[in-house]
Amino acid sequence: MTGKTPSYLENYKELYAKNPRQANIEWFKNARYGLFLHYGLYSILGRHEWVQLRELIPVAEYAKLKEQFHPDKFDAVKIVSFAKKCGMKYINITTRHHDCFCLWDTKETDFNSVNSPARRDLIAELAVECEKQEMGFFLYYSHGRDWKHPHAPNNDEWGGSARPNYNPPEPSYAVGKDHDLNIYLEFMKRQIKELITLVPDTAGIWLDGIAVPQSGDYSLFKIDELYSYIRSLSPHVLVSYKQGILGSEDFFSSEHHVPTKDDTASKHGKITGSSMVELCTTMTENPGSWGYSIIGAHKTKDQVWAQLAESKRKGHNLLLNTGPMADGSLDARDTDTLLAVGERLFAEGF
Repeated sequence: MTGKTPSYLENYKELYAKNPRQANIEWFKNARYGLFLHYGLYSILGRHEWVQLRELIPVAEYAKLKEQFHPDKFDAVKIVSFAKKCGMKYINITTRHHDCFCLWDTKETDFNSVNSPARRDLIAELAVECEKQEMGFFLYYSHGRDWKHPHAPNNDEWGGSARPNYNPPEPSYAVGKDHDLNIYLEFMKRQIKELITLVPDTAGIWLDGIAVPQSGDYSLFKIDELYSYIRSLSPHVLVSYKQGILGSEDFFSSEHHVPTKDDTASKHGKITGSSMVELCTTMTENPGSWGYSIIGAHKTKDQVWAQLAESKRKGHNLLLNTGPMADGSLDARDTDTLLAVGERLFAEGF
């Protein structure tokens, strides 16, 4: 084993030298609390991260938002420092959500932050600061669902929520014999390689969109091959795909609710009692947006504390989301709450 130990694994340096992946697993078991960030073009509209699908905004019309992307207050130093003050041990950010807009300098599409007025690679900026401040860094990537790529899963084969149900049909989408899922799978594979190359110290790849492959023959997505490929690119990287589609994920991250043995076999994937589990949930309630939303109530410090206490009691991690505003600044409705919880964490040695 050669190369330096990622800074967030410094306390596992000896184990990392022998078994990098096991070192990362042991760290994750003890990390307990992380910050989730859903940030993208949808943040400009402030009406939920699914606004393109929900409001049937045409692909070309939605793409115009790229020219309004000005993350002038997206400050990696402040974000990582904030997470540390909150008592969090890792950060997970949407490198690319279902709308396909990418927050890094990808060569696979010009629909990205570097090709916007921002001219910035936000993932690279955050990666550098996480390494400086010994913060674990996970990379969210929308795998099963994509509303822009011509060969992404379509509604005819993969259920009604794979794409917006445009009427008339979206002309840029490949359909019928012209549609080739394998073109999309190779596109994703190349992008994930870009991300791991850009962030070699990343703690893991966190895949989303599981309902789409689960709606049909998920073997067509070649997920097992993808996991093997990801692990071949990094000696320590962890892989998660929400509540688990194969059962070979390094940990499971169930949304809002950790399945019990009674409901695991039905609609909640392959979580088992012996698996490492992370509960992911968001600070907003009703409508429960993950991206920045102008409306909606937000969790109180007592509610957050209760979730942390429950997570500790059940032995799983809590990944708590806040949606940065259009300019990249953190939502003030959440920052004071999370800082207050952090103060209590440190004061009580939680």
